[in-house]
Amino acid sequence: MSTARETAALLPAPEELRVHLKALATLDATIGDDPLFVCYTFDTAWDPGEEVALMNNGSGDDFSVHFTPAGVLIRGFDHESAMSPYVNEEVWPGLIDEVPASLSPILHNPAFCDEDIDVPRVTACLWQETGDTLWHTGTSIDFPPDNADPDGSGFLFDLLTDRSPETVQAYFADYYERPVPLEAIRHVLAGLPLTPAVTRALNPGGTP
Repeated sequence: MSTARETAALLPAPEELRVHLKALATLDATIGDDPLFVCYTFDTAWDPGEEVALMNNGSGDDFSVHFTPAGVLIRGFDHESAMSPYVNEEVWPGLIDEVPASLSPILHNPAFCDEDIDVPRVTACLWQETGDTLWHTGTSIDFPPDNADPDGSGFLFDLLTDRSPETVQAYFADYYERPVPLEAIRHVLAGLPLTPAVTRALNPGGTP
């Protein structure tokens, strides 16, 4: 079984995670030809003092990673999860009960709640307060049995737990159905600025 508890052990420190998520957003925006089909984005001015990385696969699954002065909160939603609030009409027991008060208001942002349900849209949740060195999840969650990925974290966060250039290359090559050069992927993941040559390598048919 893969859950957010396993994810917590594989995530990097917040600053490394932030750099990686910005790189994924840069890669997606550069490789893609249409902003409507981009999955990964990064908003540096979500709220005063808050940056947010977003992933939406267009099939009903999404996540957000909030970088705030109080810490970092990761919210994931798998629309097919048995833990979905659409199935249970409430957030799965224990999932967000232990989120610190400094971070919990994020979950109730209207951007992450739908009119149809009066609870946060979440099936996986992780957090790390400023000054801490560990990622945390709910300790009392009783996950649904006989389910390899009950909260969706296994596929939602796969590019966050396996951050290798080869894995990222394989994802974008599959998503955009064309080859993506590994060296260009390495360049962006290293946090280096885009150059005209790297941009052309990532999207040969793009606008100069």
